[in-house]
Amino acid sequence: MVKENCGVVGIFSVDGINVVPMLIDSLRALQHRGQEAWGIAIPGKSPLKKLGLVSASATDFKNISNEYSSASAIGHVRYSTIGKSNLDNAQPLKVKDLCVAHNGTISNVEELSNMVGGCSFTPQKSSDTLVVAQRLVSLISEKGKFADALSVLKNEMIGSYCFTFLSDDTSVYAARDPRGFRPLVLGKKTEGGTHIVASESSALSAVGADLVRDVIPGELIKFSKNGIESEMFSKEKQRAHCSFEFTYFAHPSSTMEGANIYVSRKNIGRFLAKKFPIKDADLVIPVPDSARPAALGYAQELGISFDEGLLKDRYSKKGPLRSFIEPHQSDRIEINRWIIPIKEIIDGKHVIVVDDSLVRGTSSRAIVKALKKAGARKISMVITYPPIKFPCYAGIDFPSQEELATYIDEKNYSDKQIVEKVRHDIGVDFLGYNDPENLANAVGIPVNSMCFKCVTGNYETLGIKISSFKSRQEMKGE
Repeated sequence: MVKENCGVVGIFSVDGINVVPMLIDSLRALQHRGQEAWGIAIPGKSPLKKLGLVSASATDFKNISNEYSSASAIGHVRYSTIGKSNLDNAQPLKVKDLCVAHNGTISNVEELSNMVGGCSFTPQKSSDTLVVAQRLVSLISEKGKFADALSVLKNEMIGSYCFTFLSDDTSVYAARDPRGFRPLVLGKKTEGGTHIVASESSALSAVGADLVRDVIPGELIKFSKNGIESEMFSKEKQRAHCSFEFTYFAHPSSTMEGANIYVSRKNIGRFLAKKFPIKDADLVIPVPDSARPAALGYAQELGISFDEGLLKDRYSKKGPLRSFIEPHQSDRIEINRWIIPIKEIIDGKHVIVVDDSLVRGTSSRAIVKALKKAGARKISMVITYPPIKFPCYAGIDFPSQEELATYIDEKNYSDKQIVEKVRHDIGVDFLGYNDPENLANAVGIPVNSMCFKCVTGNYETLGIKISSFKSRQEMKGE
């Protein structure tokens, strides 16, 4: 199973201006969604793909913009969970006259590969995106229309996806899965008659485009010289928006499903304070950076002092990066080394630490150890996301159960006992997790319209039946 929670962009200028500079700026604004590789594609040319951050190629931007000048283009930043971090697996990919960029998970890729003549899938040698693209090209040839092909393909695919496509006839397409697992927004910029789709509205803001709306789950959008066209390839009513986007993944400036991410996170903190009103604490501090709004909301709700007791060293090699989306444990540890406590703020205090999530426990253990060394008298930790007890098969990187901090190896533990196990493992005096209902209420989205499969283990809406969970090594093909 290949899983990628990446960032995708598609841009078309009706007036024919070169959109590649805008595409690059949009990808830079989505860098938080993928740090491993990036790429762009224009009609009639092989995609340009590079390993590392977009900004690492800053000296080449002018040359790239000139060489790949086009009024239509798609782009991608990669955060892989399965598949090697190499240029072969970087995106966009091209199959015949169609380029594709993908954000999400296709869970039945092995089965789907059997429908593609002469294609075999292994995590080491291929990606779900390539298999899907090959199958889609075949269906387009058979059905004639893009939407008709997608209508068939969506019944063959199991999983979550947002796609951007680019055809050699210069048209740009975008499609969002029928449940809306992964985010996708539509924007417009008056200059150049420019239409844009992107994983988040932060990518629109970066190029001066206005947010028009979220792409509807099950919608296919086409940009061409005729402007914008839309049709539904699926009319599924049940939604399953990724709850993890609201606590961690999305950029705080983005608006998603009608909710601003910063405001939502601050509100989650307020709701968390009502659930766990630790009033005898001296100080509330966030784990940088995504937990900052929630920590502020928590502190304001209880009237407790808020301060920056932990700082990221922005000047170290990996300090500015996000540890969670690094594919290797060694890299995650390296990033967490550069979260530095401020002794003068912490020493002698009962500190409430607010974090966006607790997945593997890697960051939490390191931070708690550092806070104790800095003289913290007592450490309470509250987590904005519920206990993650099961692998994600909808595009977030925790593909195996054994790597989770909550893993109990088939032992019959109650939820309370699991929390106590994690509390003991990371070394805090108190640990409190959010719950799905509280999180959903804080965001303002019905809990049954959000995805909490990693909390419940119920994969029914994904169409997946799990008999046993694989190890990370098996999932990675290592």
